Amino acid sequence: MVTLRLMWGLLVLCVVAASPRRYVRQAELDKFYNNNVDLDLNVDTDDVYDYYDGIDEPQIEIGTLRPDEDIDPSHHASLEEEEEEEVEHVKHEERRKVEGSEDNELPIKPQLIPSGSGESGTLMGPSAQGGMGTCLLCTCLVGSVYCDDLKLDHVPPLTKETTHFYARYNKIARIGKSSFANLNKLKRIDLTNNGISWIDDDAFFGLPALEELVLRENSIRQLPALPHSMILIDASLNHLGSTGIQREAFKDMPGLLYLYLTDNNIDHIPVPLPDSLRSLHLQNNNIQMMHEDTFCNPHDLNYIRNALEDVRLDGNPINLSRTPQAYICLPRIPIGALI
Repeated sequence: MVTLRLMWGLLVLCVVAASPRRYVRQAELDKFYNNNVDLDLNVDTDDVYDYYDGIDEPQIEIGTLRPDEDIDPSHHASLEEEEEEEVEHVKHEERRKVEGSEDNELPIKPQLIPSGSGESGTLMGPSAQGGMGTCLLCTCLVGSVYCDDLKLDHVPPLTKETTHFYARYNKIARIGKSSFANLNKLKRIDLTNNGISWIDDDAFFGLPALEELVLRENSIRQLPALPHSMILIDASLNHLGSTGIQREAFKDMPGLLYLYLTDNNIDHIPVPLPDSLRSLHLQNNNIQMMHEDTFCNPHDLNYIRNALEDVRLDGNPINLSRTPQAYICLPRIPIGALI
């Protein structure tokens, strides 16, 4: 009997020694909770222990839900940054090669470059050539330069490639002989509403490609000499007066189509006019008389001026009915007073 009791006691001790200690179980349970395992908090603690005891311990992998503390959490971010830096480096090298290939053509730093239009010069940007510094202020589209409503007091420098120049609604008071010098491709100039009171006589004459000149709404008293290539001339709303147009100013312009001289103080029709002319606007002036050879040829009764279809003389102190032979060769009667 004693021997049996001793064996029973040894068996109990072995079982107790083999079972996990309570604080070990508690530590493992803490890990279980910290790893966001969804447990019912209302469950009794002893039930939890019983549940834990029923699980085969080798199948439990405590800590697999938590990131490994030995791994640097910024490792992936650093890899992305390295990739971005590498891409930026490649782009930088490509830009450097492109800029290096243009070093012989364009200045790297802003500098003072003489303008292509005869002005004293202006501060140019890195992409400037000749007068392209103007494009930092104005809008440049291929050969057209738009400088409208910028409060300019002089014509800005223009490149030799300029074909159309618009500087409307500024404060340009004078056009000098150098304002448009050396611009052999310039076709159109529009200086509407600038307050221009003086234009040098050779300011436009040296422009071989000039076709259209718009000088509306200024204070011009003398119309300068113009090249023979003109197609459109608009000097309306100025102060030309009786001597504001040179004698035979439009005679040698075989391509002139439109001549607008309204709202001045002109007292005569500026003849002779080229046969190419289509529109002649002279309304609101001081024209009081017309001659038989103003539009027609009294020595050639068969002469017909087919192109001139639009003649405006309304607003002048002239009675068109008194000189019917003056426009018998026209396809249409001029607009104006007939009584």
